[in-house]
Amino acid sequence: MVNDEPENRLEVSISADVEMGQYANFASVWHTQDGFVLDFAVITRPPQLANDPSSGQPFVSVPTRIVSRIRIPPSQVFELMKALEQQLTQYENETGSKH
Repeated sequence: MVNDEPENRLEVSISADVEMGQYANFASVWHTQDGFVLDFAVITRPPQLANDPSSGQPFVSVPTRIVSRIRIPPSQVFELMKALEQQLTQYENETGSKH
């Protein structure tokens, strides 16, 4: 069977201010009914011991600042997971590193 449909090719461009990217050493993933949210953050200060004001129980406070929030539709989550798995496998093969 011959496919007469032309293939789709994304022509991706990136602006100079986005090209450098943002450093993040923490990520949080959550969802709503409409989609998934990926928050990328950076730890801004060293963790410190603090006390919960309501219970008095100690906890470790880790101050962070979100540097980027990405919202994606549920259908894209599967594609993202596959791409991450492929890139992680390639990274491990190239570096010999298994994290």
